[in-house]
Amino acid sequence: MVQVTGVGSHPGDDQHAYDEAVRVVVGELPDLAYVPEVPGRGPGASMTGRGVAVMASLGADLQPAGWRLTDAPGVDHRRARSLLAQDLDGFEEQAQGLTGTVKVQVAGPWTLAATVERPRGDKVLADSGARRDLAQALAEGLRDHVADLRRRVPGATRLVVQIDEPALGAVLAAAVPTASGFGRHRAVHPPEASQALEWVLDAVVESGAEPWVHSCAAGTPLDLLRKAGARGLAVDLSVLSAADHDQVAEALEAGETVALGVVPSADPATVPSDGQVTESVVRWLDMLGLDPDAVGDRLVLTPSCGLAGASPAWATQSLTVLKAAAAHLSG
Repeated sequence: MVQVTGVGSHPGDDQHAYDEAVRVVVGELPDLAYVPEVPGRGPGASMTGRGVAVMASLGADLQPAGWRLTDAPGVDHRRARSLLAQDLDGFEEQAQGLTGTVKVQVAGPWTLAATVERPRGDKVLADSGARRDLAQALAEGLRDHVADLRRRVPGATRLVVQIDEPALGAVLAAAVPTASGFGRHRAVHPPEASQALEWVLDAVVESGAEPWVHSCAAGTPLDLLRKAGARGLAVDLSVLSAADHDQVAEALEAGETVALGVVPSADPATVPSDGQVTESVVRWLDMLGLDPDAVGDRLVLTPSCGLAGASPAWATQSLTVLKAAAAHLSG
C-alpha cells in the first residue's frame, strides 16, 4: 500500500499555527504522521534552530548573522530547546492512540555546518575539528531525542528520523559562501561527508529508529546517502537527474523507502487532481521498470518540499490530494 507523509514544515508564525499543523497531520496521516515544524515562529523554530536544540554537549547562541557555537548554552539556545519540548508536548497530546509510523525531522550535520558559526566567526564548515564535534554532538542528541519521542508516542509501531540535508550538494561543490560573501568555503571531500552522516545515521539505528535523508535540492549525491546508511530517500521528483533515478530505483529494489515529492510545496496556479498525480507516478514507475503493486509501502508520496511557504489551505489540500493518489496506486 503506497503511503503518504509530509516533508515537515507548515505555514504560520504562532503557536496556534503549530497546533493546527499537528491537528492536520494527525487527522490526515495517522499511518505515517510526523512532528510538524512551523519555522515562521522565529530562529528557534527554524531548521537550524531545531538542529541546535537537538544537539548535545555543545552550546549555542544567536547573533545578528545567525546561530553560533559557544562554550555553554545561551538564553536563545535554552529557548529553542524549550520550544522543541513544548511542541513535542502538543504533538503527544493530539497523537494519543496513534499506532502507525511516526516521523521526526532534524537538520543534518552538513546543513548545520553550513549555517552555524564557530565561536570566533565564519561557518563551522571552515574548521574540520568543529565539523567533527558538531556531527558527533548531533548524533549524541538524537539518541535522547528518539528516546523522548518513543516515550511520548508509545503506540507507534515504527519511528523514522528524517535527516534534512539541503546544503549537502553545495558543501561538496564548494558553493557555500564565506562570511564576507566574496569567497566560498573549500569543498568537503566525500569520505568525510559520508563519515559524519554515518555517525548520525548510526545513532538513529542504534536508537531503534529508521534513518531517512531528505533533500529537495538538485545535485544531492543519493549514492553517498545510501552508502552512509540512509534507509529512506526523500526527494523532489522534479529535480532528479538520470543518475538519481537509477539510485532511487536501486533503493526501492533493495527494500528501502523512497519518499517522492510529487505535488507543489507552494500554492499552485492550477491545483493538480489526484488523477494527474497518480498518472505522473505511474509514468515514473514505468520509466524505472517497476510495478506499483511491487513497490508497496516502500513508496511514500509527499509534497515536493516543506510547506512553510504555502497557505494553510494548500498545506491541508496537498495532503488530501496525495492521499487520494496513493489510494488509486494501492488499488
